[in-house]
Amino acid sequence: MHRKPAVIAALAAAIVVLAPGAAAVAAPAEPSYTVVPYTGVNVRKLPTSESAYLATLTAGRSYQAYCWTHGQTVTDNGYTNDVWIAFADGYSSAVYFEGDEYAGLPASAEC
Repeated sequence: MHRKPAVIAALAAAIVVLAPGAAAVAAPAEPSYTVVPYTGVNVRKLPTSESAYLATLTAGRSYQAYCWTHGQTVTDNGYTNDVWIAFADGYSSAVYFEGDEYAGLPASAEC
C-alpha cells in the first residue's frame, strides 16, 4: 500500500536503538476504519479499474480500511467519485460502499 513520505519519515523517526535491558516502547498502531460495501466490489492493486484484480469484497460484510486516495473516476449506480479506499493489499472504489464520498472514513484519512 502506498503511504505519504511524511508517514514513512515519522515511522522511521520512531525507531529507537535500545540499550541492553531497556524497556521497549510499542509504536502506535496505524488507525483503521470499518467500511461496508453495499454490493460486491473488486479490490485492485492500484486505484484504477484497469489495475490487476486481487479479490472481491462481499456486500454487507465489514472490512478494515486504512485510508483513502484519489484515483480513476468511477460512475455506477447513480454515483460518480474518484475516491478509492485503501486496504492492506489494494484499493476499491468508494462508489460501492455505504456512507459518504469517503465510505465513512474521515476526510483527514487521506493516504
